[in-house]
Amino acid sequence: MRTPERVVTAGADLLADALAAQAVEVTRVDWRPPMPGTEDDLVAVAADPRRRDANARALAAVLDVTAHLVDVAPASELLGLQRGEFLHAGPPIAWERASGPLRGALLGGAALEGLVDDPDDAVALFEDGRSVSLEPCHHRGAVGPMAGVVTPSMWMFVLEDPATGRRTHCTLNEGLGKVLRYGAYSPDVLARLRWLGGVLGPLLQRAVRTVRDTAGPVDVTGILTQMLQMGDEAHNRNRAGTLMLLRDLSPAMVGSGYDADDVAEALRFVGGNDHFFLNLAMPACKLALDAARGTEGSTMVVAMARNGTDFGIQVAGTGDEWFTGPAQVADGLYLGDYGPDDANPDIGDSAITETAGLGGFAMATAPAIVRFVGGTVPDALATTQRMHEITLGDNPRWSVPVLDFRGVPTGIDVTKVCRTGILPQINTGMAGRVAGVGQVGAGLVTPPAEIFPQALTRLAQLARQER
Repeated sequence: MRTPERVVTAGADLLADALAAQAVEVTRVDWRPPMPGTEDDLVAVAADPRRRDANARALAAVLDVTAHLVDVAPASELLGLQRGEFLHAGPPIAWERASGPLRGALLGGAALEGLVDDPDDAVALFEDGRSVSLEPCHHRGAVGPMAGVVTPSMWMFVLEDPATGRRTHCTLNEGLGKVLRYGAYSPDVLARLRWLGGVLGPLLQRAVRTVRDTAGPVDVTGILTQMLQMGDEAHNRNRAGTLMLLRDLSPAMVGSGYDADDVAEALRFVGGNDHFFLNLAMPACKLALDAARGTEGSTMVVAMARNGTDFGIQVAGTGDEWFTGPAQVADGLYLGDYGPDDANPDIGDSAITETAGLGGFAMATAPAIVRFVGGTVPDALATTQRMHEITLGDNPRWSVPVLDFRGVPTGIDVTKVCRTGILPQINTGMAGRVAGVGQVGAGLVTPPAEIFPQALTRLAQLARQER
């Protein structure tokens, strides 16, 4: 029998290796069986005549958004947040199920708002629940890193898409270590928050408005484009982005008329806080992804978020419904003497960066990130390439130099995740599981696999209703 010249193989390598040994040209297809129990739902969704066009429209809507920094103001003004109302990261959760870092941040937030003098006294308030309320940041057009707690007096960035006027919001970044977003609430944490609200917030407001009204607003999407060429991936590495933001705002800060010592302290704080730009990258990503919400028939994920107990996703074609599973503990590097037993399960809205194609999806553009979250440089390159297998397309604005300037993988597709078994890769900080501890490390994590079949089942139900 004549030996074939060219063969395509899938699955185990035994056949491919044998043919290659005979000098046959072999194309290996990395095929995997779909997630168990998803076969019928995959068929139903694949047969939905709306899906292809809906996904194309959803992806185009995301890619068309430009995020501009237009204001800085308190959450009470921007979101209508009232005394006793608290926002948090991730899907909805009650106090009874809240993780240690989320509880710590809520206790600190209660003291910041003057609801109690001692943060520990706020436990009774949240247990009673009559004078306080909890709501996800995503439900108010906002995102919050780690615990993501927002209180009425906290100052927030305002990002706007000039084409539509849609807006998103995020608090000011506190820095690393013992900070509220990691669940710490000691007196120095509260003192820093009061400085953010009393000095830095108003100063940034004056600078942002001055730049907006004279030179035009800061183009956050443009900064993201540049920083990816400079070794940042916009989740755990934001050094270049922070410095470019400081370049754009510092002249207006210096000329603001504010006390010179306050300006100098603000410049030192922002310039010494490499993560400061994260709190602009996150709402920029949410602004883009929100453009795809409500696209009937679309299987694209528009939010991934964690509250320290649950990991949840939202999908363009299923409205505001959350699909949730247990948050996982990240695998990574620990600070000092901390170890895996000290880490809380994954927490924060910052996975919105990965949802938009940044963070863990863009690790190839920031190989130095592995020194912070673990892994190797080849791992970083392989991760970005693997994420292309579960996304709808590339973002030409945000490109990866080492991959011949290919755009970052964008538009996580529920059907592709279920069909390949490949889970989105997230790089993240780790909070201590005990309230008040703060940050204990950083690492890599994926969502719980079961949330994607949940979303697929709902998409299949909707597809069958259309028949």
